[in-house]
Amino acid sequence: MPETRPPVSLAGQSLDMLAAALSSRRLPPVERWNPARCGNSDMIIHRDGSWTYRGEPIARPAMVRLFASVLRREPDGSHLLVTPAEKLAIIVEATAFRAIAMTSEGDDGARRIALELDHADALIVGPAHPLTIVDTAHGPSPRVLVRHGLEAELSRPLYYELAEIALSEGHDPPGIWSDGAFFPLAPATSQREEAP
Repeated sequence: MPETRPPVSLAGQSLDMLAAALSSRRLPPVERWNPARCGNSDMIIHRDGSWTYRGEPIARPAMVRLFASVLRREPDGSHLLVTPAEKLAIIVEATAFRAIAMTSEGDDGARRIALELDHADALIVGPAHPLTIVDTAHGPSPRVLVRHGLEAELSRPLYYELAEIALSEGHDPPGIWSDGAFFPLAPATSQREEAP
């Protein structure tokens, strides 16, 4: 199956170029699909970001990108793979995506931060993609909203890089600006996630 969504990388792109590339992308309208046929996909997205089907790794990155494009999170926290014909449950141990690379342009309130995700996608942190810190059984989990209720957990090195920026700027509470919005780098008291 040919890939219709080419991979996105931060390498060699300004944030203006990245924003233009992201705005021209078309994703399947999974938020509008609600087929009656339901089932179980026998798939798991593991805490480390790897995907398995019936216990076997899904080794083809293009296949994982295809599945990720039809993934959504329901209001009850469950995750589904959705097509016009069926929806299949999928287990997500932590978050659906991982943020693995970062680039930043500007300073303080004029800063924009872009994150590259583990399945060759990217986003710009801001009002449409807010950054939060969720207190989990595994410790604080820095996350950014991707789409359809799905989140990406930031790798520890990225979180430390953001913390370094926040500390150097001396905001109270400590936090970072991106795309005109301020994001505190501390867990919100109402955001507690139970261990799976």
